[in-house]
Amino acid sequence: MDFPILFWLAAATVALYVGIFFELAWNGRKLTQLHLVEPLPADAMPPVSIVIAARNEERAIEHALRSVLALEGERVEVIVIDDRSNDSTGAILDRMAAAAPRLRVVHVTELPPGWLGKNHALWMGAAAATGELLLFTDADVVMAPDTLRRATAYVVREKLDHLTVAPHVDMPGALLRAFGVVFTLFFTLFTRPWKARDPRSSHHIGIGAFNMVRADAYRRMGTHRAIAMRPDDDIKLGKLVKKNGLVQDFAIGAELISVEWYSSVREAVYGLRKNGFAGVDYRLWMVVGASLVQLVFFIWPFVAVLVTGGWTQGLYAIGVAILLMIYAGSAVAQKASPWYGILFPLASVMFVVVLWNATLYALWNDGIEWRGTHYPLDELRANKV
Repeated sequence: MDFPILFWLAAATVALYVGIFFELAWNGRKLTQLHLVEPLPADAMPPVSIVIAARNEERAIEHALRSVLALEGERVEVIVIDDRSNDSTGAILDRMAAAAPRLRVVHVTELPPGWLGKNHALWMGAAAATGELLLFTDADVVMAPDTLRRATAYVVREKLDHLTVAPHVDMPGALLRAFGVVFTLFFTLFTRPWKARDPRSSHHIGIGAFNMVRADAYRRMGTHRAIAMRPDDDIKLGKLVKKNGLVQDFAIGAELISVEWYSSVREAVYGLRKNGFAGVDYRLWMVVGASLVQLVFFIWPFVAVLVTGGWTQGLYAIGVAILLMIYAGSAVAQKASPWYGILFPLASVMFVVVLWNATLYALWNDGIEWRGTHYPLDELRANKV
C-alpha cells in the first residue's frame, strides 16, 4: 500500500519527530537537576511547612511520611490533613505524631460545599502552617534526606515564588512503565517546562508530588480557594503563579524523589478518570483532537512500517527510529528502561483510552467521583483559572 497522501503524511510525521527531537534535546539541557544543586546548611534554611492531604492511604503513608519526617532542616514542620479516611490512615498518623514532634495531624470529618476534598485539605494545612515556604506534596511520595535543603537553596538563590519538581515515577510491569514514560513525554511537550521561568510565556507547570511556594505568594494569588473545584489542582496552582506575575521554575528530581503512581493498568485507567477531562478544561474538541493526533502520529506509524511499501515505508521506518530515540532519551531521564519503547503504540492507545474513559465518565455521570464524593460537572466547569 503506497498512496501519495500516505507518502506526504509520512514526510510530515518525520518532520514532526525531528522537531520534537531537537526541541527536547536543546531545551532539556536547560532544566535544573535538583540533586546537583548545592544545598543550604540546615541551620540557614528558611522555615518550611510541608502540607500533605491524605485519604485512605494506609498502604503507603507510613513509609512515605517517615522519609518526609527525616528531611534535613532545623525549622521544618509537617502538617498532614486526614481527609475523612475510613481505613487505618488516621490511626497510623496519630501513632506517628505521638513520636514525631515536627508532625501535626488534623482530622477532617466533613467536607464543606464548593470544595474538592484534597483541595480543601491542602487549604486547611496551609492555613495552619507557620513556614515562609509551603511544600505541597502527596501522601505516597518518598524523598531523600537532602531534598529539602537543595530545593530551598534553589528557591532562595534564584528568588523564586514557586518551584515544582518532577519525581521518579515507579510503576510495575512493562506496559505501565512504558505508559509512564509516554505520559511524561506528552506532558512535557504540552507544558514545556523550560518556559515556566519566562515571564513572557503563558506556559506554566505544577506537579502534585512537589509544589513549593512562598507563603506570602500563595496568599496573594488566592490560596487553594481559587482552585477549590479543580481536580488538576497541582498544575492549576502553577497557572495561578504565572497569572499573578510571580516567578516559577521547574527542576528534575528523579534522583531524590520517587512515587509509585499506579500498581496496575486498571488502577491507572480508573485513577486518571478524575482529572483526565479537567486536563483539557472540559473541552470535547480537545479530546477529539488529541485522540486524532495520537492515532495519526503515534500509533499509525508503527502499523505503516508493516503495511506500506516503497518510499512511504522507508520514511515511516525512519520516523519510528527517531521516535524510539526520543523515547529512549525520556526513559533514561526518568530512570526507566529504554527497551520498553517497543510498547510505544500500546502506551499511546492506553493514553487515548484513559482520556476517553475520563471524558465519557464525566459526561455520563454529570461529574466525577473522587475521594468518596460526587462533584457535578457544571460546578467543576465553573471553576475557571
